[in-house]
Amino acid sequence: MQDRIEGVKKLFTSKSARVETNKGESYYRDLFDQCQARLNDLRSSQPINRLDFSELLEDNGVDRRDFMKWVSATTAMLMLPPMFSPLVAEAAELMNRAPVIWLEYQDCAGNSEALLRSDGPKIDSIILDVISLEFHETLQAASGFQAEKQLEDAIETFKGKFLLFIEGSIPMGMNGQFGTIGASGETYYDNFMRISKDAAAVIAVGACATFGGVPAAAPNPTGAVGVMEILKGKPLINIPACPANPANMVGVIVHYILTGQVPELDSLLRPKFAFGYRIHDNCERRAHFDAGEYVEEWGDEGAKNNFCLYKMGCKGPMTFNNCSIVRYNEAVNWPIGVGHGCIGCSEPFFWDKYSYERVMADAKIKAPTGGVERSADEFGLGLLTAAGIGIGIHAVVSAIGGKKDEGGEA
Repeated sequence: MQDRIEGVKKLFTSKSARVETNKGESYYRDLFDQCQARLNDLRSSQPINRLDFSELLEDNGVDRRDFMKWVSATTAMLMLPPMFSPLVAEAAELMNRAPVIWLEYQDCAGNSEALLRSDGPKIDSIILDVISLEFHETLQAASGFQAEKQLEDAIETFKGKFLLFIEGSIPMGMNGQFGTIGASGETYYDNFMRISKDAAAVIAVGACATFGGVPAAAPNPTGAVGVMEILKGKPLINIPACPANPANMVGVIVHYILTGQVPELDSLLRPKFAFGYRIHDNCERRAHFDAGEYVEEWGDEGAKNNFCLYKMGCKGPMTFNNCSIVRYNEAVNWPIGVGHGCIGCSEPFFWDKYSYERVMADAKIKAPTGGVERSADEFGLGLLTAAGIGIGIHAVVSAIGGKKDEGGEA
């Protein structure tokens, strides 16, 4: 299998290295050299565990073609030009140089479940097996004082080098006493602040860890907050959604292996490669939205024909995520694909703002993109003011939809 991986890297390297991006060829040439130097340094270091990526691929029946497809898809997902494909392939081999500590606080463990519940030996799940997961209380055999010692040993051994994954919100009410850990009774807050200071970067996974999630929903009796509200002076990456997609977790780790840095982030500290897309703009039902064809009530002819779910409360127009592209359950499907509107779980305070099934005209939501917070029949003219969104044409479509609702045939 090692020969296959080398063959894949040579194949990608032999292809044209044209750079088609607004950042320019010189930027990516410099970045390529930096990444190559980073990978050379990692390869010269000792692996943390003895798991061999190429052997795991072979043992799980992943052939060269599957690996090539994964490399191409991951390179594209990270918004890198094709010239980086051989480096992504090499980064996958070096995952056993990435120490990870995973802590759970106020949560349902849904993100850990998403990490584990793979329906087959796919490459993303194999990569997550290869990384050196030094501590994860849900997965490890150790408990009690043994678990605490394992955590302290990992912190000391990999001080300043480990990636700290946080799942769950942090309760601040009653001086943090709503959540304590171990025999010492250390609060979640104190535990997080103590461990995070020695991390290379912190990665908040899921709606709870990023923006507070369900625990922070009104009236928020525990005073739950997301990591970004308390962390200072440390690189932080937010990977929201309920649960977060494992592909995005893998993407962040691959990027860190490649560059030693966090990826480019948006204003909410979400990686742009995953959250630079609006659900609405990549939705498989978008054509029906453009044509003014909506599900008016559950079970009607529109529902049977996969019409747009906007009128039924879909929050796709105000939600930024790539789940319409990478999907869930090994890319099999996603909520809108099975007939349920988006609930905006990757947006701040989604539980209070978005997670209901009422007609959007009655929602009184201010959408970040402008215009779409109104009814589907009225919002078109408002979209003309949303410069750069690229959906001004919907003004005409909505006008047609309005005529249909008045009883006429368009």
